Amino acid sequence: MNRSELVEAVATRANLPKKQAEIAVNTIFDSMTEALANGHRVEIRGFGSFTNRNYGSYTGRNPKTGDAVKVPPKRLPFFKVGKELRERVDEEADG
Repeated sequence: MNRSELVEAVATRANLPKKQAEIAVNTIFDSMTEALANGHRVEIRGFGSFTNRNYGSYTGRNPKTGDAVKVPPKRLPFFKVGKELRERVDEEADG
């Protein structure tokens, strides 16, 4: 499911105009992005949690030339699936 399909699903389920559903979805995503950028954790009970993981610098390789390249340290978002979502997806796979 992509963003536009999510907007369509929200509009249908909440009986909202598509424009309002789009604003709601964008507001949620923007709020989550802002929280992660500020170093906060985002937890949605029954779904999962988003945290930042810190990765140190390392020496990588340029795939074209094979030259060593210094990769700077970085923070990347990490998603951990919640128990309820994991069980529901597993049920769907079994049934």
